Amino acid sequence: MTVSLVGAGPGDPGLITVKGLERVRPCDVIVFDRLVAPELVEEAPPDALRIERDGLTQEEVNELLVSYGRRCDVVRLKGGDPLLFGRGGEEALALADAGVPFEIVPGVSSLASVPGSAGIPVTHRRVASAVTAFAAHDVEALDAAALARVPGTLVAFMGLAGLERLAERLIEHGRPASTPAAVVSAGTTPDERVVTAPLGVIARAAQGLPTPALVVVGEVVSLRAELRVLRRSAA
Repeated sequence: MTVSLVGAGPGDPGLITVKGLERVRPCDVIVFDRLVAPELVEEAPPDALRIERDGLTQEEVNELLVSYGRRCDVVRLKGGDPLLFGRGGEEALALADAGVPFEIVPGVSSLASVPGSAGIPVTHRRVASAVTAFAAHDVEALDAAALARVPGTLVAFMGLAGLERLAERLIEHGRPASTPAAVVSAGTTPDERVVTAPLGVIARAAQGLPTPALVVVGEVVSLRAELRVLRRSAA
């Protein structure tokens, strides 16, 4: 009897880890995020109890994991990596407080894999030697001055809805409006869409893109055009 907090990867079902799939296939209960590929949920046994996390509060999810974890083998299947903006830490703490055995199975995070799928390396020698990831669902709460000054690449999770204001705040605090930027929607999946534009107009260029989407700001975005040509040539 245990709970496995498993990262499902960024969207493409093939990007779950071998260990993650090994936990899904024999489980008794699977609690999964809405954005997890349906193919991965179907890897659970036919008689496994399937619970979609959508519509549940975090407290309710914690209670489910504790309750079922005391009786059977549970997989909590989360998009990306469980501990990167996935609230996996909260679930792990709830299990620890309840004395329920658990493990964390890391997943492929969208931090690098989604930009990489779009031909954007988040670090590149002589271009960017650092990457800063942040949640942008509350743009006004961000330390925009610090983000504008930090060297290298910025990667904003949950940043599409407030992208116009995010760009405005970064520019107000010193990031040039000409800085290359990109929005990657549904990254690594067949529905992937990528828009690139200078920071000053990226929000306008990305209008209409669906979530989930990742925002990338930095000179590395300018490498995409060359990498796309090379990828097509090799195809």
